[in-house]
Amino acid sequence: MVELSAQVSGRLQQRASLSLWIAVYSLVAITVIALLNLPAAKDYVGVDNDDVMRLVEVRDLLAGQSWFDLMQYRLGLADGTLMHWSRLVDLPIALLIRLFSHVVPGEQAEALALLVWPMSLVVPLMAAMAVAARGIGTHVTMHVVLMLTAVFCITSNRFLPGAIDHHNIQMVLAAIMAAGLLDPARGRTSHALAGLAAALAIAIGAETTPLVAAVCALVGLLWLAEGAAFAMAARSFSLALLLSLSALFFATVPPTRYSAVTCDSLSIGFYAIVGIGAAALFAATYLSDRAGLRLRIAAILVTGALVLAAAVVIAPQCLQNPLNELDPLLQTLWLDGVIEAQSFRQQLAVDPESFGGFYAVGFFGIAVCLFRIVGRDGMRAHLVLLALLGVSYLVALVQVRGTTFSNLFAILPLSLLISDLRLKTHDEPEHLGAGLVFALTAILSVPSVWIIGGVFFVEGTTGVTDRMKSLMDTGAVAEGASPACDTPGAYRALAKLPPTTIAAPSDIGPEILRFTRHRALTGPYHRNQGGMLTELHIGLAEPDEAAAFLRGAGVGVLAFCPDFIQTEKIARMKPDGLYAQLAKGNIPAYLLPVPLDGPSGLQIFAVKLP
Repeated sequence: MVELSAQVSGRLQQRASLSLWIAVYSLVAITVIALLNLPAAKDYVGVDNDDVMRLVEVRDLLAGQSWFDLMQYRLGLADGTLMHWSRLVDLPIALLIRLFSHVVPGEQAEALALLVWPMSLVVPLMAAMAVAARGIGTHVTMHVVLMLTAVFCITSNRFLPGAIDHHNIQMVLAAIMAAGLLDPARGRTSHALAGLAAALAIAIGAETTPLVAAVCALVGLLWLAEGAAFAMAARSFSLALLLSLSALFFATVPPTRYSAVTCDSLSIGFYAIVGIGAAALFAATYLSDRAGLRLRIAAILVTGALVLAAAVVIAPQCLQNPLNELDPLLQTLWLDGVIEAQSFRQQLAVDPESFGGFYAVGFFGIAVCLFRIVGRDGMRAHLVLLALLGVSYLVALVQVRGTTFSNLFAILPLSLLISDLRLKTHDEPEHLGAGLVFALTAILSVPSVWIIGGVFFVEGTTGVTDRMKSLMDTGAVAEGASPACDTPGAYRALAKLPPTTIAAPSDIGPEILRFTRHRALTGPYHRNQGGMLTELHIGLAEPDEAAAFLRGAGVGVLAFCPDFIQTEKIARMKPDGLYAQLAKGNIPAYLLPVPLDGPSGLQIFAVKLP
């Protein structure tokens, strides 16, 4: 009895210590983020136009738009654009705005909510990474993981004030899945939480589908390898995944769209595929505890066959990248310019200085996992980490956005290596080589170090100095430089005009929706193909032909920015097109200039067609 009481007391102390350190490191990270970003902030919304679009959708929800209605009625052509984002992210932000609105007026309530939400996600990320660290190493490993995760949060743009896009919560869910799979006790609770996280990840964004698929496959393979020892964990994961995904499907998909298959959001396609796999695995775990390896192999093969059959029969179109269906013109003039959608080759060609920051740490983590596995050192943990890292890295080679997850997962094996090297350095203080390797490993485990090194290698000390100056820039326009297009004065001028449809570069579409009552013809979203194509054809067509496109789309205002990359591409592609002519100052008679309030590179024209 005394021994049991001592064990319980020891566990409680460990949990209290873990919670304390999670709180300390989270507080440090949040404080540094606030100190580095708030003093120079000019807006309370993040710099990504997805952050702006999220705010627009939250405002619509608060204004009474149905929970199930994801139509953005002011975006695109006359019928609007059905967005693929989940209300699950809108909800907490809307609740925070509503809460703060009882204390401060509207815009200030928004500002507070957009300050609190992204930085509050630092805490669950830290907690999940700390739990994962304790599953694979010692308390030293935990401290290293917490330090590297704090640096990850500080240097990433996903946890900054105003960053309300869904990518930050996806990282939290990815860390929770990793922590569950790395639980050495094969606990039911940890694996049930991993199943819940997997369901939420699918419901929030399809970008994590490859990762969730890898996690599900890992659970099945671990049960295959470990049998009865892992049966309860696999059962808890699969049941939690099945029940959670079922609840999320019926809670977020409108009844009228139950039978619709979409590949960029939760629909009957993903629900059926994942649900069938989870149900089959759950049933398989009830095989007799004495079931041999052959019987478990057969069960896994049947589960895999059922999942594959469901994918082929119900959602064959989802076996490819949804963006493959984009119009070639959009691929050339829009998607190729979206940084997060670029491949590793495009990233290397466009920005070789930053390439290491995206890809080096993930590669380092994979190499460490392979080395440990070959040496039979912590094989189970490193096989799990290798799978998570490997899938994320493969996605990153196709689209650079995947590097966020590979850099996050790499923290775990690299921290374990760093803690082992620290122990070796402590045991052999006279061994200078061990200390050097320890220090070098710690430094090279930080993505931003690779970026600084890349800039120094390519551009020298001048390049590093210029990059640091740009980070400290408060937004003032340098002498002789053209003012930016997306300025408050430009949006104030647009807001004064009677409500109409505005043809403008897609990158400022969300800002038009945020600051004005107008309809934006374009926004940088693949479901807005009709609006984006119309805007591209307006810019490519000769001025007389462009008038027909403007009339057909009901455009009342044309906003033109000669400095936007997409606009420059259009002008080069069609030198006699409308955008090329406007860049030269040749304005057709049906475009009447609108005066601006303050300096701006944006040129606004009222469209007056006969």
